[in-house]
Amino acid sequence: MKKFISALICVCLLSVFPQKACALSVSAQSAVLIEAESGKIIYEKDAHTRRGMASTTKIMTALCAIESLPLDTVVTVPQEAAGVEGSSVYLKAGEKLTLENLLYALMLQSANDAAAAVAIATAGSIEGFAELMNAKAAELGLRDTHFENPHGLDGAEHYTTAYELAKIAAHALENEDFARIVSTVKHTVPATESSPARTLVNHNRLLRTYDDIVGVKTGFTKKCGRTLVSAAEREGVRLICVTLNDGNDWQDHRAMLNYGFSLYESVSLAHEGEFCYDLPVVGGTSASVKAENREALAVTLAKNHGEISVKTELPRFIYAGQKTEKPIGKLRFFEGGREIGELSLYLTEETPKKEK
Repeated sequence: MKKFISALICVCLLSVFPQKACALSVSAQSAVLIEAESGKIIYEKDAHTRRGMASTTKIMTALCAIESLPLDTVVTVPQEAAGVEGSSVYLKAGEKLTLENLLYALMLQSANDAAAAVAIATAGSIEGFAELMNAKAAELGLRDTHFENPHGLDGAEHYTTAYELAKIAAHALENEDFARIVSTVKHTVPATESSPARTLVNHNRLLRTYDDIVGVKTGFTKKCGRTLVSAAEREGVRLICVTLNDGNDWQDHRAMLNYGFSLYESVSLAHEGEFCYDLPVVGGTSASVKAENREALAVTLAKNHGEISVKTELPRFIYAGQKTEKPIGKLRFFEGGREIGELSLYLTEETPKKEK
């Protein structure tokens, strides 16, 4: 009888709390899944504890370099970069490569020697580049992230959290050059004066085994364990997944991403020119003029989202002489009372003044 009652209670709890019953379970010490557009946390496990990040460090390395130097910058490999321990593309001191090819080596092959070469070319030294990385972290509002080096080799003051690493990745993916590089499966670096051509294959296995993956970076040291940052995009929804110290990361990322995509969808709020209004014109050659939205807008929302409403903010009339370049009003979109988006409204034509 007691067993029957216990079973009945469990069934009732599953009915009342269905989402908890379906909650994920991952092997990582720390994990997080966020929706990239809003930064909303979909799933987390100890996501705010500081931990080592290993070679996922290179996400910030690549971002800082791309924001600092043109991709066609020719970098001469310094002696300090040749022979750096760990993953390598065996750069030789004095060898010349473009920054772009060094970034491919950095993000596909996880080359520590490329990381050092990029850092020194960008900031003059490893220490100077670490300062640049930390300045970028501060700019992003990160409080639990600190860098000592550009490659991710262990350091007492080299750490992040799963959540803050996800924020770094989400921001980096907004850069088109970064996004293109980290989504590349294979790249060939042309031969240089001292080395034959190098064919690089991305270490991120998910690029070849999960259709919607668009990046980002793997990592491993004995101290940190396996670290992985992945990003996937499906039907307008972009998710960022991070695991730190996870021996089953490939499977965990698939499960977390599938979970996120089951909960979220991209919702179109407006097509270009969908909202059009007539405005009276005072003192003009025409009695009225149209105002409309010039851009489309879509947002990512939970599939069980509430009712969407729109509020139009426009003047009751305008005086003649208004130009089309400056917004004349705006649309504000709400879901369940929460503002979720905004679009500007512009005049469709100029409003000449009536001659006196």
